[in-house]
Amino acid sequence: MSKNTANQLSETRVFKPAKEFSKKARIQNMAQYRALWEESVKRPDKFWAREAADLCWNKKWLKVLDWQEPFAKWFVGGRLNVAENCLDRHLGTARQNKAAIIWEGEPGERRVITYQQLHREVCLFANVLKRNKIKKGERVLIYMPMIPEAAIAMLACARLGIVHSVVFGGFSAESIKDRVADCGAVAVITADGGYRRGAIVPLKANVDAALKDGGHPVKRVIVFRRAGNDIHIEEGRDVWWHRELEYVDANCPPVPLDSEAPLFILYTSGSTGKPKGILHSTAGYLLGAHISCKYVFDLRDDDVYWCTADIGWVTGHSYVVYGPLSMGATSLMYEGAPNWPDNGRFWKIIEEFSVSVLYTAPTAIRAFIKWGDEWPKKHDLSSLRLLGTVGEPINPEAWMWYHNVIGGGRCPIVDTWWQTETGGHMITSLPGATPTKPGTATLPFFGVDAAVVDDNGQEVPPNTMGKLVIRKPWPSMLRTVWGDKARYKKTYWSEFKGMYFAGDGARRDKDGYFWITGRIDDVLNVAGHRIGTAEVEGALVSHPAVAEAAVVGRPDEIKGQGVVCFVTVKQGVKADYALRDALKKHVRTMIGPVATPDEIRFAEVLPKTRSGKIMRRLLKQIAAGNAVTGDTTTLEDFSILAKLGSAED
Repeated sequence: MSKNTANQLSETRVFKPAKEFSKKARIQNMAQYRALWEESVKRPDKFWAREAADLCWNKKWLKVLDWQEPFAKWFVGGRLNVAENCLDRHLGTARQNKAAIIWEGEPGERRVITYQQLHREVCLFANVLKRNKIKKGERVLIYMPMIPEAAIAMLACARLGIVHSVVFGGFSAESIKDRVADCGAVAVITADGGYRRGAIVPLKANVDAALKDGGHPVKRVIVFRRAGNDIHIEEGRDVWWHRELEYVDANCPPVPLDSEAPLFILYTSGSTGKPKGILHSTAGYLLGAHISCKYVFDLRDDDVYWCTADIGWVTGHSYVVYGPLSMGATSLMYEGAPNWPDNGRFWKIIEEFSVSVLYTAPTAIRAFIKWGDEWPKKHDLSSLRLLGTVGEPINPEAWMWYHNVIGGGRCPIVDTWWQTETGGHMITSLPGATPTKPGTATLPFFGVDAAVVDDNGQEVPPNTMGKLVIRKPWPSMLRTVWGDKARYKKTYWSEFKGMYFAGDGARRDKDGYFWITGRIDDVLNVAGHRIGTAEVEGALVSHPAVAEAAVVGRPDEIKGQGVVCFVTVKQGVKADYALRDALKKHVRTMIGPVATPDEIRFAEVLPKTRSGKIMRRLLKQIAAGNAVTGDTTTLEDFSILAKLGSAED
């Protein structure tokens, strides 16, 4: 049993929802939760039809679900528009002049955009897309900083039925190039630059580098002026956002779209080294984002809600843009780093905007703990009423700090487990109903039939580690891997018949609560970002000095997992500090800063089986500083283990 598991098993603290919170919550007790959950998994047609009535439909569906395993169609025959549900439906109501987005730039600028203003901006930019001959069904890459225009671009695409694919602003030119090629994007929407820790991130320059060799389908690059840095404008291809607005008006009716029309493609790391284009469709995805905001965050008209995720991740899609705006909530966006210009930036924002709901990652929470209690204690955080975590399992110590120091012991915490592929929350507490325990995501959300199974697909007893599976389809599930149905089937539906499995391990305690133990495949979770080890290995081996590389994760108290690389160099190459630094820089350039190795260890050879397979299990133990255990009988050369055990110097 691992130390972490032992800590979890010994965790007996239970926090019941405050009576005052429960009285006002949409789900007020466990009996109410259980009744609705039972209905959602046993009579899904009835449950989802009732919930879907919350949305604005152009044409009602004929059938709630058509399930041809593993392909789902939800709300068959129905038609709606996501942007209309996020914007138009609020016009002519009390929300029309309410703040839709509150934004703060890293240098300190602030903007408040009402629903009416956001509607106008989205219509204007949708007409810019039309002016540039971008059509329904075509794909557009969005590569922008955390500014309102990123959300405006997403919503404008959704308004016209253009499929967007957002690329995290920290990713490199290579990542843009790969995604353009995979999805066949005809346009890129970007900015000259964005701010991060006082420096300008050269976004447009990265786009130029990605497109420099030609052979791609991109015919237009639309550039928003954000940072004012010098950029190259390619005549005939590049246009300025602000200049294009001069030629259009704000009249742009939303296009009614089929329930299953593609909404967005979001790329996530895969163990093969090639990122997977996760495809989400229109109605089911929107409903999943909408009802999780409704029940998990219990969003109200007077809330100032802040999800700290970047727009480039699925959390930014579901819980910065689509979910909150469909609810008519006020969503706060912040452009920069949490420790710029000092470690108190988040707490200053919460105090000054009276944030009431905060949704952030355990990685950030562990960093806050490291920086010290004095930073949050400088600020009035009494406006907070609900806290949430996302991205990876949260350790009990971090949960307690979050509860006591940030929440003042009064705010419920919703610890949410979900994935890019699931579209929305899958296992989570409900703040007015669920007794919580530090470190557990608690119980399945509505419509989620989750289980922990062994290698044969059989449910395991309480407190037994196993594989986390979902046994029924749900509306916000991914529809396929873009352009690769076979990969979709193999990756998610081949492990167990009729069960979705995406590689996470878990156990259930005696109360049925799920404790997520993290990835069981070769995908690392670094600061809440999934990075394929094969991608990092590929980047390393592409360097002319490297012969072979193996990449594993090691526990990291701040980031969750650190990236450790074992590298063998080509004959005649000197393995020294300079090369180590060069390789780290090379990985940053090829993939992005988030994938930068924490440690590179040079090795004469890597531990392999007699058939030539690298024994990553042993490397993981070595990287974590543990003694090598388990079966080593297939290891070809035992002498290399001692050599690999020496740390980076």
